[in-house]
Amino acid sequence: MARRDQWVMLTTLAVLQTLTIVTGVYAMTTDFSLSALTNGSTPTGPTASSPVEGSSPVPVVTSGPVLARLPVKPGDGPLPTKGTLTRQLTGALGDKALGGRVGAVVIDTVTGEQIFASNADLAITPASTTKIVTCAAALAALGPDTRLSTRVVQGPKPGTAILVGGGDPLLAGPSAKDDGYPKQARLSTLAARTAATLKAQNVRKITLYYDASLFTGTPKAPGWKTNYIPDGEVAPVHALTMDEGRQDPRFRSPRVADPPRYAAAAFARLLAKQGITVAKSVRQAKAQPGAAELGKVDSAPLYALVEHTLTRSDNDLAEALLRHVAVKQGRPATFDGGAAAVIAVLQRLGAGQNVALSDGSGLSIRNRISPNALAKVLALSGSAAHPELRAVASGMPIAGFSGTLGNGRRFTRSDSKGQVGLVRAKTGTLNNINTLAGMATTKDGRLVTFAFMADRVPLNAEPVLDRLAATVARS
Repeated sequence: MARRDQWVMLTTLAVLQTLTIVTGVYAMTTDFSLSALTNGSTPTGPTASSPVEGSSPVPVVTSGPVLARLPVKPGDGPLPTKGTLTRQLTGALGDKALGGRVGAVVIDTVTGEQIFASNADLAITPASTTKIVTCAAALAALGPDTRLSTRVVQGPKPGTAILVGGGDPLLAGPSAKDDGYPKQARLSTLAARTAATLKAQNVRKITLYYDASLFTGTPKAPGWKTNYIPDGEVAPVHALTMDEGRQDPRFRSPRVADPPRYAAAAFARLLAKQGITVAKSVRQAKAQPGAAELGKVDSAPLYALVEHTLTRSDNDLAEALLRHVAVKQGRPATFDGGAAAVIAVLQRLGAGQNVALSDGSGLSIRNRISPNALAKVLALSGSAAHPELRAVASGMPIAGFSGTLGNGRRFTRSDSKGQVGLVRAKTGTLNNINTLAGMATTKDGRLVTFAFMADRVPLNAEPVLDRLAATVARS
């Protein structure tokens, strides 16, 4: 009896396996789908899951027919219910941790409509969310593929050369590692190229000068605290800088007092290693227009620099970008000139109202930006009408994963941790100031941007800002 039961079981399994194979083959070679089993109509036209001509059929029933019936295209789902969102955000904005001066806005990227607003046009100290407007202006003015060049040109006399700073603070010095994103231009590469040109000219000994005149004005912004440079928050702003003015590229501080001279001295040593003798004295001089080029290195494209600036909240690069906007707009490459140039570009984009700047990084406590202006810029970066601004969106830190939102302190509480990975936003933090501006896709697929800002915070309002952004993503 036992033997008979075994044969029955084996026979049954064989039949089931054969039936499964036949069904799978049928599904792969016909229009078979779940709709055939549920009296649903079979789509008469191609769907998102239909194989294109010449492609191999996929033995999986996807949600293509369902998506094809949505009234709007994916990513532009219905707006969240305003009443519910307003009630939830208003409740969170009443948290005492935010202090007594708070602004908030949520904008629909499709229509530009304000879905929620509370003091949306109030000009608030933005801290590092300032970098959003600086980067957007740089992309709009210079273009996403622009590169920053560091050059060596022929000096005024035979046997002289001038190292010309091109405003690339990421220029890597001799001890910097060649890794990470974006890929950095290297001073050693410039030395090798320059030495090769000089040797081709039968020149083996030179007097070296350096030119940092692309940027002008004071190297410290109004509104910077005296400890920022000693603590390594930022270096004095110059057009010729290596390793962002760090004495050791591995550490944030100390920063060097004179970045151009420091970089030129390092370059002289690198030339010596390439067989070019350099006179002991390395002095400052201005390169002549049209001087013959002896060597050049280029930074990564601007879009990559913007992504780095936003993800890593890089103060040095933000300040360089501010001045590059000034140069492009024909204004003095100073803090004031850069601020005016950025605001002018924002106004052309329709997002310059209620913006006042003293620097490009947000370290200055004199900066003022409204939540509405930040959210508008972010909406433009996600718009098909402004592909040149896309790096602003892609550079936003991802909640719980990257940049200043991936440090293990953000989106960790019960009211926000469920939205880890679903919010992209730039943080802003100074004493008594907490801001968060970014974007999220609602549960029904609508892309929205937001800005939540408070500049009279008693202690720390970051968890409340995370809760507000998470509420938007859940809406």
